[in-house]
Amino acid sequence: MYRLVYIFIVLVILLTGCNTEQPSEQVSETRLLLDTFCTITIHGAVDRELLYEAFELCAEYEALFSITAPGSDVWRINHAGGEPVVVDSRTIEVIRAGLEFGELTDGMFDITIGRLSRLWDFSDAQDGSLSHEIGCCDIDDTGDGSLSFVRHIPTDEEIMQARATVDYRQVIISGDTVQLLNPDAWIDLGAVAKGYIGDRLAEFLVERGVTGALISLGGDIIAAGNRRDGEPWRIALRDPFGGLGERLNVFEITGASVISSGTYERRFEVDGVIYHHILDPNTGMPVNTDVVSATVVVENALFGEGLSTAAVLLGSERALELFGRVEAQGLIRAVLVLENGEVITFEN
Repeated sequence: MYRLVYIFIVLVILLTGCNTEQPSEQVSETRLLLDTFCTITIHGAVDRELLYEAFELCAEYEALFSITAPGSDVWRINHAGGEPVVVDSRTIEVIRAGLEFGELTDGMFDITIGRLSRLWDFSDAQDGSLSHEIGCCDIDDTGDGSLSFVRHIPTDEEIMQARATVDYRQVIISGDTVQLLNPDAWIDLGAVAKGYIGDRLAEFLVERGVTGALISLGGDIIAAGNRRDGEPWRIALRDPFGGLGERLNVFEITGASVISSGTYERRFEVDGVIYHHILDPNTGMPVNTDVVSATVVVENALFGEGLSTAAVLLGSERALELFGRVEAQGLIRAVLVLENGEVITFEN
């Protein structure tokens, strides 16, 4: 599953202190990949062809991990009827990471949520707006000659049937094969795949001699090296309850990632009820905890993406306990914004 993700917490600021001078040599490009806007910025005198190669690599990973693209590794696993499927080693690496978060969260983070996630459509959902994409909405004839689009809410029966297929413990990895013991189950790597892709893109650029690059994949910000002026990248943490320019903090990072997950923008409202995209595998509904957004600064974006999503799923008390258990794995800092406006910071 790759759905449109808006950067609602992390804003990239290419500034150092009060110095507003921009680097004289840089290349940057934005493309729509992974169903989100992906931007790669490279500092220094480099051939723009390197940028194109990085985007080609991103597309290659999308072809492996997409839940909707026929022939992808994930698609083949989901449509194998419970039989083992030979997949790419990179797919296995991402699946293993997802299963580890299943263990860490006692199943609250579950990559076999695919059947549930496909019941909902949060594409183009932001600030309560409704998508006008054919196939995701019902058409309501208002009777006055106009048409309105009503987003589909899964029925209790649909949710009950999908929930019965969710259990990360039914995923079996053996050598280069992946098998779902429940033939009706689907895996969905949307909560970890972008982090993995960001790590690999940064690794690719460094191997090609890049000393400073910034990669933005939706809510994932991955830094490779420093800015061209030798200073760290500065990433501003926006207040989700404030205006666009209101910040809670500014992180300075070198060779690290800032990853955000939250309930604040990928959402829609129907009949006065707000539905967001982070689903509770136990209920099949948007999770209801006190965490509105979770941002982590980490050494590894794959780890960070899973961790930030887990924090929202678990709620603040259990999230802080989880941070304490995994801080040795590369967690540098975490910031939780709660529903009551409280901000909790965890420092390694």
